[in-house]
Amino acid sequence: MFKRLALIIMLSVIMAMPGLASADSAPIESVRTAVNAIIDILKNQELDKAVKRDRMREIIDSRFDFLAMSQSTLATNWRKASKDEQQQFVKLFGQLIQNTYIGRVEAYTNEEVTYPSEKIKGKRAVVDTLIITSTADIPVSYKLYLKNNQWRVYDVIIEGVSLISNYRSTYQEIVKKEGFASLLARMEAKIEEITNPPS
Repeated sequence: MFKRLALIIMLSVIMAMPGLASADSAPIESVRTAVNAIIDILKNQELDKAVKRDRMREIIDSRFDFLAMSQSTLATNWRKASKDEQQQFVKLFGQLIQNTYIGRVEAYTNEEVTYPSEKIKGKRAVVDTLIITSTADIPVSYKLYLKNNQWRVYDVIIEGVSLISNYRSTYQEIVKKEGFASLLARMEAKIEEITNPPS
């Protein structure tokens, strides 16, 4: 599952590359162009792993709407949290997604990506893609919205399951049983675990 998520987040990351996801092009063309660009980066032997990860982190941070994703993930718990807790959650949520998946971007091994369709309704769009691996075809859909003349990712649907919905159900249970402070502490611990894995 982690390898699948790595490929999926890789494609999400490249959606955020500056100049490749503007409103001047259709969402599906933005995805296609960005995929090709990021694959070139991954194949560039002149860049070491640290440089590649730094570039990915900057791209995600600048183009993913972590505020919108955080609000959607927390749902009603967002309004119950204090402003400080909200800010802390957005920061940790962004770090968690970055640190969890950037380290697995290297899982890319020449899988083929196809683009069956796109749906555009006003300032929102859904781009359907298919990751073709040696063992399975993985359907992945990206939900985007137009903000400041750029298409920004706010959810990823993996084999019919929303990434945001997955986090929402888990986090709601933690907040209900242990409180918001415990959720933040758990997130910090998870980030530490990913950043500094045991040797």
